[in-house]
Amino acid sequence: MTATMQETMNVIRRFAPNFTPKAGLILGSGLGVLAEQLESPITIPYQAIPGLSQGNVQGHASLLVMGTMQGIPVVCLKGRLHLYEGAGYDAIRTLVRIVRQLGAHALLVTGAAGSLRAEVGPGEIMLVNDHISLHPGNPLSGPNDESVGPRFFTLENAYDRDYCDVFRKQAQKLGFALPEGVYISTLGPSFETPAEIRAYRTLGADAVGMSVVPEVIVARHCGLRVAGALAITNLAVGLSRTKVTHEETLRNAEICGRKLARLIPECIKEMALTDSSP
Repeated sequence: MTATMQETMNVIRRFAPNFTPKAGLILGSGLGVLAEQLESPITIPYQAIPGLSQGNVQGHASLLVMGTMQGIPVVCLKGRLHLYEGAGYDAIRTLVRIVRQLGAHALLVTGAAGSLRAEVGPGEIMLVNDHISLHPGNPLSGPNDESVGPRFFTLENAYDRDYCDVFRKQAQKLGFALPEGVYISTLGPSFETPAEIRAYRTLGADAVGMSVVPEVIVARHCGLRVAGALAITNLAVGLSRTKVTHEETLRNAEICGRKLARLIPECIKEMALTDSSP
């Protein structure tokens, strides 16, 4: 039986009755270190929340963590749910809508990705400025709940231009490069073939991964403003002689995590000062 959003929020509110975040943060593979920056954390396992379940991918802890970062209240989704694990779009919708129901207006989405550009290698952070979806279907297919968002809506500014400016500004202050690009999202869990990578480059993609896009679609539908940052963990197959493995992904995500641990708190602090309207 599918849990209602009210049932989901009733459980969360028992743990944190008065918590209202300014922003939400979704952490991809190997990026859980960012959750450790939250002060006075309140932690709830996904499996204790109606409508969610524990993920089974190494590098994803499946914890909802609420606390403050740079003095800003933040809800952190430490580990995401993937379609290739057997999670349905219902669970992904619930995970994202929790952020909005708690009162946040901003969502920062991170994820591990392979670079389709030889000059942007492992250990770098890429700012997402647009996406291409190769996921099956759409997370909003089926009856629409008008109380959540409209039936039809635009993704023209899916990755908020003002938030992108914040990331550029903070990266410059911290002294590291922040290449930008288009993210293409596939179902997985298999990595791509060389022919697929060539096709994705022809389509205009700069990085490839197995998540992010469904969450961004759900977030924009319910009025969350979005920023996306990718941990580049490998060069896509065909661009390097190094074999692409999940172990390599986690190793290089840890390197990226140290950069994001410096960048994201500063961005959240500045984003909290911007207009909260979607």
